[in-house]
Amino acid sequence: MLTAKQRDLLLYINDHMDGSDVAPSFEEMKNALNLKSKSGIHRLISALVERGYIERLPHRARALRILQLPEDAKPKTTNLPENTVQHVNFSDNSMPKGAMQTIPLMGKIAAGTPIEAIREEDTLIHIPAELSGRSESYALTVDGDSMVEAGIHDGDTVIIERCSNAPAGTIIVALVDGEEVTLKRLRYAGNKVVLEPENAAYEPQILDANRVQIQGRLTGLMRTYH
Repeated sequence: MLTAKQRDLLLYINDHMDGSDVAPSFEEMKNALNLKSKSGIHRLISALVERGYIERLPHRARALRILQLPEDAKPKTTNLPENTVQHVNFSDNSMPKGAMQTIPLMGKIAAGTPIEAIREEDTLIHIPAELSGRSESYALTVDGDSMVEAGIHDGDTVIIERCSNAPAGTIIVALVDGEEVTLKRLRYAGNKVVLEPENAAYEPQILDANRVQIQGRLTGLMRTYH
């Protein structure tokens, strides 16, 4: 059971980090909770860590990760399965109405090719704003079938929001050993990072955390039907 202040701080940090990978400063936390000193924030953070609601990330300033929220604070869910991905079919007139956004198409997401090496500087695509995240987004063309059970097929275009950390269960773009870029579901096993495919034919990768760099999270998917 959390105290009122612990709960308020946890929800404030979660709201601040929604769409961002930077936690609020202690000064911002102090002001948000109307506390007189930062020492109170230190005590609240330590209590949340001890209770398993957040964790501190080593060797990084202002680095926190939300592990869980109070049950009564979690958003309502639908009956859709965990691996459901939002799709837009551009071959008919069903495209959502509203603002459009222009983002770069970075190329194919394929094993052995870092994103930086495949960037197509002059290629831009237009997407409904609803498909992008709150921060900078880019698109990648899927090459392979390792995520088919999540509804992500070879040739699909995935919309990725740039971030450097993500909660377990998120579909992410991960750079492994600075060389191989892959789209997988993120899991954790102790101090290991698990990159989990959504295809029974493939085995998950279990890696030391220092070998994996998160480069973004999936926010949408586009498919053209021929």
